[in-house]
Amino acid sequence: MSALSALPFLKPVHLRSPRSSPGGQRRHTLPASEFRCLSPEDAVSVFEIEREAFISVSGDCPLHLDEIRHFLNLCPELSLGWFEEGRLVAFVIGSLWDQERLSQAALTLHKPQGSAVHIHVLAVHRTVRQQGKGSILMWRYLQYLRCLPFARRALLMCEDFLVPFYQKCGFEALGPCEVTVGDLAFVEMQHPVRGHAFMRRNSGC
Repeated sequence: MSALSALPFLKPVHLRSPRSSPGGQRRHTLPASEFRCLSPEDAVSVFEIEREAFISVSGDCPLHLDEIRHFLNLCPELSLGWFEEGRLVAFVIGSLWDQERLSQAALTLHKPQGSAVHIHVLAVHRTVRQQGKGSILMWRYLQYLRCLPFARRALLMCEDFLVPFYQKCGFEALGPCEVTVGDLAFVEMQHPVRGHAFMRRNSGC
């Protein structure tokens, strides 16, 4: 059994359809929400959400389509997608890193022996923003990482205006990031995911 399927808070939530038959009975059940690891087949949907979310703000995407496919082939277990009625509405993509701080190489490399999960991107579809989905997805992702025996901490880099959001998610700022993209500078942040033996014992991990 995979760590993902073992976690109760990552299992699908099924809600009955509000539509009724003429006799007043419910017609069928719809999968309202499902959280699962992404696959290379999800890459185009991921890129469409990411492109719309980032191009207008930063002028570029954290990951281009070939890079999304690259990471979803190498380490799909470090991704998480939120699907509503079969449609991707939000996602996180990560990879492993083996250094204390992020460097330029971390943008494209996956280090299988690493213990830090580098979160490359978190994005939410434009039609469901301002509903708290980004925070919920990040919380679920961090809970999932706690069940991965090799994960000790999560790292990410973000622009200044996003620091308060990630602080509310439990991240702490480490200072300026060594990585730059064009004229953009970033703050590096981390979140510990180690030392949760009790959670592992009681979550089926």
